[in-house]
Amino acid sequence: MSPSTDGLFGPEPAPDLLAFETLARRRGFRAVAGVDEAGRGPLAGPVVAAAVILPEGLELPGVNDSKQLSPSRRDELFDVIQAVAVAVGVGIADPGAIDRLNILQATLAAMGQAIAGLSTSPDFLLVDGISSVPLTIPQQTIKQGDARSLSIAAASIVAKVTRDRLMVEYDRLYPGYGFAGHKGYGSAAHRAAIERLGPCPIHRRTFRGVREFVGSEE
Repeated sequence: MSPSTDGLFGPEPAPDLLAFETLARRRGFRAVAGVDEAGRGPLAGPVVAAAVILPEGLELPGVNDSKQLSPSRRDELFDVIQAVAVAVGVGIADPGAIDRLNILQATLAAMGQAIAGLSTSPDFLLVDGISSVPLTIPQQTIKQGDARSLSIAAASIVAKVTRDRLMVEYDRLYPGYGFAGHKGYGSAAHRAAIERLGPCPIHRRTFRGVREFVGSEE
């Protein structure tokens, strides 16, 4: 058994969250937008995408993959991002679009809306995941980009906070499902509510866990 080398050379350095942005700018691009989404997996509610252009060289301590942050910390960073970003855009694909297009195409459509909503036109995109946005803008897809790119991480936070706030509003419109708590994800309580009440207008009728009960609400 080899001896452990943990700590031998000190702590592992933190990843450079500006590496992708820096490389893009070295290639001549100036308006680099990070793009991410929130809400691909839930049984209810929209998928929300965000695009964020940050000032060159800006550091945002604490900004990381939104899933790793507490709700209160996300809310704080959401306000910071809105204040310091060059531009922020948001796009939304509602449950009807998700059912009509499928979740991947609806997500890409929401990303396109978010990019179109930027007040500064981007000349390069850093996109979370493996699927390119169907636009002519040069872009790079990055697996787990929300943990590797500051711009994508900022977009992740904007998308997540925006969607969570929408789901709180939907909880008021459609009481009984618990949307304010689980945000539309397939928790045991949510699945039980669907079985008891039937789907409501924001449920994704093509998703397993919902489609079995379509018609029971009528």
